[in-house]
Amino acid sequence: MFNINCLKKQVEIYGWEADLKEYYRLRDGFVKPGAAEESSIWLYSVPTEMETKELLETLHRDGHALESALDPDEISRLEKIGDDLLVIWKRPNSTVFARQFKLEVSSVGLFLRKDRLEIILSEGVIPFVDKEFHGVGSLPDALLRILQHTIHHFLDHLKAIKVLTSDIQSKLNTSLGNQYLLQMFTLGEDLIYYIDALQANSAVLGKLQKDGEKLGFSKTELAMMEDVMIEHHQCCKQAEIYSNILSGLMDTRASIINNNMNNLLKNLTILNIVFLPLNLIAGVGGMSEFSNWTKGIDWRISYLVFGIVMVLFGLLLWRVLIRYMR
Repeated sequence: MFNINCLKKQVEIYGWEADLKEYYRLRDGFVKPGAAEESSIWLYSVPTEMETKELLETLHRDGHALESALDPDEISRLEKIGDDLLVIWKRPNSTVFARQFKLEVSSVGLFLRKDRLEIILSEGVIPFVDKEFHGVGSLPDALLRILQHTIHHFLDHLKAIKVLTSDIQSKLNTSLGNQYLLQMFTLGEDLIYYIDALQANSAVLGKLQKDGEKLGFSKTELAMMEDVMIEHHQCCKQAEIYSNILSGLMDTRASIINNNMNNLLKNLTILNIVFLPLNLIAGVGGMSEFSNWTKGIDWRISYLVFGIVMVLFGLLLWRVLIRYMR
């Protein structure tokens, strides 16, 4: 039995804040806002307790399916429940790349009935004004376009990851700390989760294509499904390529940091070697001893000559060490 209090606890744990319930209708190939009684697309973003009761009682939704749609760790799947079709799909969370590097995925539940498409989100909304939703002809078509929009969202994040990776690489070349290396590691880890989500979505698309005719999809919608699968396959390959590049560069970048540190230590060692004999000469002579050695010579001249000799000796020693320690 589904527990509403358990769902409320999940809302607190996962940090879901605002709740949003919207209604949309299909008109002239577009998805437009409408009233509840005339709308065929119902969207629940982070359902409240009252909306959860509505989904469970009025709309006769399965409690486990509803919980799966709000669980970010749920695996993508496709189920046939009576005459309804349930799709649990993974989508990337919205993020501001200029502020954070952490990328996460969440689940979305798509309940397709003959006369209505119910969308349950645990984060964000569906931008029906985007170009992916122009020319929508039916509810199954709208479902496919939501999947396509999610794929484009993944691709946009992958492009941003590529830019971030290039920026971090340029900073790593001169860095001695672990800050940028950790950022690159975080991106690599997030890409692994992205690949896992994309592979789970691949299984759903494969099953959807295989049983498309049985599930009531038209030939036009099946052709649309083929395009979605091609784009999804390209997205999966791109994510895998970026992940392999990041993992391959991690050891190289760590070696660069170690090399930068070694160069710094080498320069510091040369400085110590240069100043060691200079300190020895100054310590043995001492200020009083040097004054005795230079009696009869103006102290300003003697100390100036001494300073010049020490500087020249230091520069000569520095040049010799640099030449033989490369």
